[in-house]
Amino acid sequence: MRASCHCGAVVLEVDDSFSQLTACNCSICGRLGALWAYTTQARVTVKHAPDALASYAWGDRTITFHHCRVCGCTTHYTGLGAQATDRVAVNARLLPLDPAAPVPVRRWDGRDSWSSLGVHDAWPW
Repeated sequence: MRASCHCGAVVLEVDDSFSQLTACNCSICGRLGALWAYTTQARVTVKHAPDALASYAWGDRTITFHHCRVCGCTTHYTGLGAQATDRVAVNARLLPLDPAAPVPVRRWDGRDSWSSLGVHDAWPW
Protein backbone atom coordinates (compact mmCIF):
# COMPACT_ATOMS: atom_id res chain seq x y z
CA MET A 1 0.00 0.00 0.00
CA ARG A 2 1.02 3.56 -0.58
CA ALA A 3 0.27 6.31 1.92
CA SER A 4 1.01 9.93 1.24
CA CYS A 5 0.53 13.33 2.73
CA HIS A 6 -1.90 15.71 1.01
CA CYS A 7 0.69 17.32 -1.28
CA GLY A 8 2.62 14.11 -2.01
CA ALA A 9 5.98 15.36 -0.71
CA VAL A 10 6.06 12.46 1.84
CA VAL A 11 5.17 8.94 0.72
CA LEU A 12 5.17 5.74 2.77
CA GLU A 13 5.27 2.42 0.98
CA VAL A 14 3.81 -0.17 3.33
CA ASP A 15 4.20 -3.90 2.75
CA ASP A 16 1.58 -5.03 5.24
CA SER A 17 -2.15 -5.48 5.72
CA PHE A 18 -3.95 -4.45 8.87
CA SER A 19 -6.52 -6.39 10.84
CA GLN A 20 -7.00 -3.57 13.36
CA LEU A 21 -6.44 0.17 13.66
CA THR A 22 -6.04 2.21 16.84
CA ALA A 23 -7.68 5.52 17.74
CA CYS A 24 -5.98 7.08 20.77
CA ASN A 25 -7.42 9.97 22.79
CA CYS A 26 -4.15 11.25 24.29
CA SER A 27 -3.44 14.96 24.05
CA ILE A 28 -1.69 14.74 20.69
CA CYS A 29 -3.47 11.86 18.94
CA GLY A 30 -6.85 13.37 19.78
CA ARG A 31 -5.80 16.64 18.17
CA LEU A 32 -4.29 14.92 15.13
CA GLY A 33 -7.35 12.75 14.53
CA ALA A 34 -5.08 9.97 13.30
CA LEU A 35 -5.90 6.28 13.13
CA TRP A 36 -2.75 4.26 13.75
CA ALA A 37 -1.82 1.13 11.81
CA TYR A 38 1.09 -0.64 13.49
CA THR A 39 3.78 -2.44 11.54
CA THR A 40 7.56 -2.91 11.58
CA GLN A 41 10.29 -0.70 10.16
CA ALA A 42 11.22 -3.42 7.67
CA ARG A 43 7.74 -3.16 6.14
CA VAL A 44 7.79 0.63 5.65
CA THR A 45 9.82 2.69 3.22
CA VAL A 46 9.60 6.44 3.72
CA LYS A 47 10.31 8.59 0.69
CA HIS A 48 10.26 12.36 0.79
CA ALA A 49 11.32 15.44 -1.06
CA PRO A 50 14.45 17.14 0.35
CA ASP A 51 13.67 18.84 3.67
CA ALA A 52 9.98 17.83 3.43
CA LEU A 53 9.93 15.55 6.50
CA ALA A 54 9.88 17.12 9.96
CA SER A 55 9.65 15.49 13.39
CA TYR A 56 8.09 16.46 16.70
CA ALA A 57 8.79 14.83 20.07
CA TRP A 58 6.99 16.04 23.18
CA GLY A 59 6.57 15.26 26.86
CA ASP A 60 8.79 12.40 27.96
CA ARG A 61 10.20 12.12 24.41
CA THR A 62 9.46 8.41 23.99
CA ILE A 63 7.98 8.79 20.50
CA THR A 64 8.43 11.20 17.63
CA PHE A 65 5.70 12.18 15.20
CA HIS A 66 6.74 12.76 11.59
CA HIS A 67 4.89 15.19 9.34
CA CYS A 68 5.20 16.95 6.02
CA ARG A 69 6.70 20.44 6.25
CA VAL A 70 4.81 21.44 3.10
CA CYS A 71 1.17 20.47 3.84
CA GLY A 72 1.40 19.57 7.55
CA CYS A 73 -0.04 16.03 7.40
CA THR A 74 1.21 13.71 10.14
CA THR A 75 2.38 10.57 8.35
CA HIS A 76 3.73 8.25 11.06
CA TYR A 77 5.44 7.96 14.41
CA THR A 78 8.41 6.01 15.70
CA GLY A 79 9.95 5.36 19.12
CA LEU A 80 12.79 7.28 20.71
CA GLY A 81 15.28 6.28 23.38
CA ALA A 82 14.20 3.18 25.28
CA GLN A 83 11.03 3.12 23.13
CA ALA A 84 13.04 2.92 19.89
CA THR A 85 11.70 -0.47 18.91
CA ASP A 86 11.10 -1.90 15.46
CA ARG A 87 7.47 -0.66 15.55
CA VAL A 88 6.18 2.06 13.27
CA ALA A 89 2.72 3.59 13.51
CA VAL A 90 1.43 4.70 10.11
CA ASN A 91 -1.42 7.19 9.94
CA ALA A 92 -4.06 4.95 8.35
CA ARG A 93 -6.09 7.97 7.26
CA LEU A 94 -3.46 8.33 4.53
CA LEU A 95 -3.81 4.71 3.33
CA PRO A 96 -6.12 3.57 0.53
CA LEU A 97 -8.11 1.19 2.72
CA ASP A 98 -10.92 -0.69 1.02
CA PRO A 99 -14.29 0.59 2.29
CA ALA A 100 -15.85 -2.76 1.34
CA ALA A 101 -13.58 -4.51 3.86
CA PRO A 102 -13.87 -2.46 7.08
CA VAL A 103 -11.06 -2.77 9.60
CA PRO A 104 -11.99 -2.76 13.32
CA VAL A 105 -10.86 0.28 15.29
CA ARG A 106 -9.57 -0.24 18.82
CA ARG A 107 -10.20 2.75 21.06
CA TRP A 108 -7.19 3.44 23.27
CA ASP A 109 -7.44 5.61 26.40
CA GLY A 110 -4.07 7.35 26.25
CA ARG A 111 -5.48 10.31 28.17
CA ASP A 112 -6.33 8.65 31.49
CA SER A 113 -6.11 4.90 32.06
CA TRP A 114 -3.61 3.85 29.36
CA SER A 115 -5.81 0.89 28.51
CA SER A 116 -8.13 -0.34 25.80
CA LEU A 117 -11.68 0.96 25.63
CA GLY A 118 -12.60 -1.93 23.35
CA VAL A 119 -13.37 -2.14 19.66
CA HIS A 120 -16.36 0.04 18.93
CA ASP A 121 -16.60 0.56 15.22
CA ALA A 122 -14.76 -0.02 12.01
CA TRP A 123 -13.09 1.97 9.29
CA PRO A 124 -14.48 3.77 7.47
CA TRP A 125 -17.00 5.78 9.31
